Amino acid sequence: MATQSELLEQEQRLQFTRFDNHTALALGAQLLEAARQRELPVTISVRRNGQRLFHAALPGTSADNDEWIDRKSRVVDRYGHSSFLIGTRFRDKGTTFEESSRLDPDRYAAHGGVFPVIVRGVGPIGTVGVSGLPQAEDHAFVVEQLELFLNGRDGG
Repeated sequence: MATQSELLEQEQRLQFTRFDNHTALALGAQLLEAARQRELPVTISVRRNGQRLFHAALPGTSADNDEWIDRKSRVVDRYGHSSFLIGTRFRDKGTTFEESSRLDPDRYAAHGGVFPVIVRGVGPIGTVGVSGLPQAEDHAFVVEQLELFLNGRDGG
């Protein structure tokens, strides 16, 4: 399991210089292609300012995965950090997000898989995420793809 400092470092490192609809579509397409190549049963979502700009559901997923993406995205929107980091913070305090956040677990899920879209000098402006794998794997896949995407585009 990743530590809070490792998860924060990822957020510091994986930032865009700009993020528009074209960037969102290209990022979503990259995640989709990587997931297809590995035959991963995931749903993929890229959002900016609450608007869903990219959404895809691969074989093996269901409407439940759409709900998980929505619930994890609400956590990122509320806290400005990855859903995995927020869940880890609660676990590190000896509790769970569900027990201690005072947020409706039918609307919020602090499970790994959704990462903030952060623009340098601006802050979090959206989310990129997947649902369908165990939470640490969901998170790791998104981080891996963000690293590849940002390194291939010279910072977005």
